[in-house]
Parts: sequence; C-alpha cells; structure tokens
Amino acid sequence: MCEKSKKVSQWLSSVFGDQPVPQYEVNTRTVDILYELAVASEKRCNETALLIEDHKQKASEYQADATHLQDVVLQGVGLSAGSLSKPSSDYLSVLVSSAMVLGIKDTSLGSFIPAMNNLTNELLEAEKYDRRLDRELKTVRKRLADTLVLRKTLQEDLDKTKDAQAIESAKAEERLLNMDFVKAKSKDLSFRNNMSADQLAKRHMENRLSHQSLMELSEEVATLKQEIVPLTKKLEPYRDLSPNLSLAQVKIEEAKRELAAIDAELEAKVDFMNASIPKGRPL
Repeated sequence: MCEKSKKVSQWLSSVFGDQPVPQYEVNTRTVDILYELAVASEKRCNETALLIEDHKQKASEYQADATHLQDVVLQGVGLSAGSLSKPSSDYLSVLVSSAMVLGIKDTSLGSFIPAMNNLTNELLEAEKYDRRLDRELKTVRKRLADTLVLRKTLQEDLDKTKDAQAIESAKAEERLLNMDFVKAKSKDLSFRNNMSADQLAKRHMENRLSHQSLMELSEEVATLKQEIVPLTKKLEPYRDLSPNLSLAQVKIEEAKRELAAIDAELEAKVDFMNASIPKGRPL
C-alpha cells in the first residue's frame, strides 16, 4: 500500500508539474485505480519514447541514403556537391527524392522507366477502379431514386388508407348511433304497444271488434252484394211476362222475399259494423 501510494504521488507530481495536485480521498480503491493509471501512463510513455527513437533512427537512415544516392549521382556524372549551382542542386535533390519515392536503387533510365511504367499501371488501375466505383455509385443513386419514389407512393397509399379508415370509422360510428336510435325507437314502440294493449284490455274490447274482424265483415258484405246481382238478373225476365197475373205474382213474391232476406242480412251486417266502430276512431 505504501509503495503504491508513493508511486501514485510521484506520477501525479510528474503529470501536474509545477501546479498543485488536486485533493482526493485516499483509500484503497482510489489508490489502486490511480496506481493502474500510473502504470499504464508509464508504459505508454515508454512506448512513445521508443517510437520517437525509431523515427529518429529512420530519419537518419533516410538522410544517409539520400546523401549516398546524391554522391552516387554526382560521381556518375563526374561532379561534386560543391561544384553545382543552386538550381542544379535543387534539380538533383528533386531527382533523388523522386528515386526515393519510386523506390529504385539508382537514377538511371533503366530504373526510372520501369518504375514509371509501374506507376502508370497503378494509375490506370486506379482510374479503372474509379470508373467502376462511379458506375456502382450511379446504380446506387438510381436504386435510391426508385426507393424514394416507392417510399413516396407507399406514403401516399398509407395516407389514403388512413383517410379511408377515418371515413369508415365515421360511418361505423354513425351506423352505431342509428342503431341506438332504432333500438330506442323499437323499445318506445313496444312500450306504447303494451300500453295500448293494456288500455284495450281495461276497456274489455272484444276480438270481433278488431280491425281484422271488421275487414273480414267488409269482405263478406262485398260478397253478398255480388250475390245480389245474379238474383236481380233473374227478376228481369219476369218483367216481360204475359198477363198470367197469378203465376207472375207468385214468382215475383218469391223473388221479393229472397231479395228482402238478402237485404235484411246485408243491412244487419252494415248496422253491426257501424255500431261496432267507435265514434271518431278510424279503422
């Protein structure tokens, strides 16, 4: 615990430098956490230092290679670094940098041309790849446009469906209201029918005075009137008989009696119907 606290204090002092270290609660948990952070920070700092040293070493190697290539080029053309003018030195530096970028061992045409060919091939492949990507991009854009159109169509269909559902819902609600009204009306008519039946029962109304019974009596009266017609036609031949007064009188009296019986029956039924219908009450 003491060793961890000491290492944590040293690490915090190195982190904050001249600034005061913030106060913190010292316990086992905080010390363990800060100790792990200190160890990780120290490890990362060591790795960073090694990486910096590696970069420095590579930079030195690259510088040595550049100097070597420069010397090789100058020796190849019989020149020295001090005998070159400033533009020539710049051109030479560009030539050396190009050779290093292309990764060739010298600056001869035999090395530059294959490297340039390789670079050209890579450029062509890159352009070919770029064209392929462009075609794929156009295809994706077309699919995206089709998808957007389809999405718009689906959205319109969805909106229409929602509107139709709203209309159907309103119609269904209206039908429910009408159904409730019909039920209430049916209940009211049933109640009024029961009340009318109770009133008729209290007035001791007979079934023969019902509308159906009166309609049947009316049909019977019409039937009797039709039966009178042939009897009247039977009397017509006797009106032109020869003056056999006794026989004609007998026949006439029989017809009159038969006709009177029918008239009496008819008048009785009509009187019964008129007496059965209450005043001021329609059939």
